[in-house]
Amino acid sequence: MPSKLFTRRAFTATAFAALATAMLPAPVLALSEGGARKLVDAVVADINRVIASGKSEGAMIRDFEGIFVKYADVPTIARYALGVDARRASGGQLNAFTKAFQGYISKKYGKRFREFIGGKIEVKSARPIKAGYEVRTTAYLSGEAPFEVVFLVSDKSGRDRFFNMFIEGVSLLQTERTEIGAMLDRRKGNIDQLIADLSKA
Repeated sequence: MPSKLFTRRAFTATAFAALATAMLPAPVLALSEGGARKLVDAVVADINRVIASGKSEGAMIRDFEGIFVKYADVPTIARYALGVDARRASGGQLNAFTKAFQGYISKKYGKRFREFIGGKIEVKSARPIKAGYEVRTTAYLSGEAPFEVVFLVSDKSGRDRFFNMFIEGVSLLQTERTEIGAMLDRRKGNIDQLIADLSKA
């Protein structure tokens, strides 16, 4: 049986969210419930617009990457995905990995946008949590039962950004961290090689 994260339903939610990240809980700064919900509303509107645009696959991928960069704390996302190996990476390697990871994620999920034309996601509720705010949404896909997608939002980076997302309880970034770790293991821990291969993926 395929993993839940790679089922058609789970992938749809992944694409809709532009893939965000997990990071350690931090004190809430100026972020409010309204601000968190506004951010999710904006992401949902942008994603739904891309889905309905009728653009080519390549154009959708470019739009997806733009959404990811605009609404996610990309440096935190990349660092978390790299895991403990981020501690031994140089500043230059971290910057290069962040850029490569950004493109890798955008291509991995964005190239399948056209499969989900007609789908949509709606914001339902928001509540405070230790690390920021949790925003619950419902994703709808033609021919599928609605399913829940939960976004976590924080302003730890200095701006309101997504830092994790869960599809029916499954953390997407944790899955990406596992996959990136496996990729690095196959390259015997060579971060530069991982960066080069992600850039070509």
